[in-house]
Amino acid sequence: MADLKTIENLRDQISADIAAADNLQALDNLRVRALGKKGSVSALLATLGKMTPDERKVAGPAINGLKNDIAAAVETRSAELKKAELEKRLASERLDITLPVRPGPLAQGRIHPISQVIDEITAIFSDMGFALAEGPDIETDYYNFTALNFPEGHPAREMHDTFFFNPDENGERKVLRTHTSPVQIRTMEKEEPPIRIIIPGRTYRCDSDQTHTPMFHQVEGLVIDKSSHIGQLRWVLEEFLKTFFEVENVVTRFRPHFFPFTEPSMEVDVQCERSGSEVKIGTGTDWMEILGCGMVHPNVLRNAGLDPDIYQGFAWGLGIDRLAMLKYGMPDLRAFFDADKRWLDHYGFRPLDMPTLFGGLSS
Repeated sequence: MADLKTIENLRDQISADIAAADNLQALDNLRVRALGKKGSVSALLATLGKMTPDERKVAGPAINGLKNDIAAAVETRSAELKKAELEKRLASERLDITLPVRPGPLAQGRIHPISQVIDEITAIFSDMGFALAEGPDIETDYYNFTALNFPEGHPAREMHDTFFFNPDENGERKVLRTHTSPVQIRTMEKEEPPIRIIIPGRTYRCDSDQTHTPMFHQVEGLVIDKSSHIGQLRWVLEEFLKTFFEVENVVTRFRPHFFPFTEPSMEVDVQCERSGSEVKIGTGTDWMEILGCGMVHPNVLRNAGLDPDIYQGFAWGLGIDRLAMLKYGMPDLRAFFDADKRWLDHYGFRPLDMPTLFGGLSS
C-alpha cells in the first residue's frame, strides 16, 4: 500500500522533472511515464483495489490529487514552452520595418530587348493588317536556297557561311536556316493570295564580331497580290520606320542591289545624324543602310506554285538585333547573348509594359 509520504515524494520528483523539461517532446515523455497506462501514478491508482475501505478513503483522494496536480503541472509547463518557442521564432523572423519594401517579381523581372523589339514590330505591322507567320529553324536545302532562286554554287551555300548538318540516309544535308525567307515559300504553298505576313525569328550564319553573331534575329515581310507595286513597298517601310523610331518623319534612299529572290532588288538607307557612337534617325545629313527589299522574283513565285503573270509581290528583311541597337543605344551585339543580369537590368523592359500604338511602343 502506498503511504502519504511515498505519494509526496513521487509528487516532488515528478514536479521537479516537469520544471526541468526544456522542450515539448521531453515534457510529453514525462507525462507518459507518470500518467500513461504503465506510468508511476497509474500504478498507484491500480493499488486502490487491493486496499481496505478505510485505507482507500485515505489513499484514494491523495493519489487522485497527485494525478490532477501532475496533469495541471504538465499543462502549465507546456504553455510556458510553447510561449518560449513562439518568442524565439518571432525573434528569428523579425523584420526591420524601417527598411524599404523589397521589390516584387513584377518589378524585378525584365523583358529582353529582343523580345521587346519583336513585340514592337508585331504591333506596328499588325495595325497595317499583316499576319504573323513562323517556320522551322532547321530547313532543307530546297526551302532555304533552291526555292528562293539561289543557283547551284552560290557563295551563300558554302560551309563558311552556312551551318550544314551531316547527310541523312538519303544523302540530303539539312541546314540551320540562314534567313526567315523559307517561311515565305511555305506560306505561299499553303495560302491563296492576297498574302500579307511578317516573319520574325532566329537565323544562323557563321559569323562573329561586334555587330555579328552566329545566331541572330530577323524579321521579313511579304505581300502577294495582283496589283502590288514598289510604291506600296516604300510606303510600308517608311511608315514602319517612323512608327518604330517614334519620329515624325524619315527620309529614305533606295539603291539598286542584287538578291536572288527579288527583282528588282534594293537596299534602303535612312537619313540620320551621327554623334560619336550615337545615331539619331529622322534628322541629320548622314545615311545608314538599314534593310534590303525588292519585288518577289518570278522564279520564286513559280517555285511556290503561283503564276507570275497573275500575281506579283514585294518583300523586305531587316535585322531585329540591329534595330534594337539603333533604337536603344547598345554598342555591342555580343552582350545580347551573355546572360549578364546587370546588362538586362539596365536595358531590359518591365514585363507588364506591353508595346502598343496608342500607349507608346517603348513607354
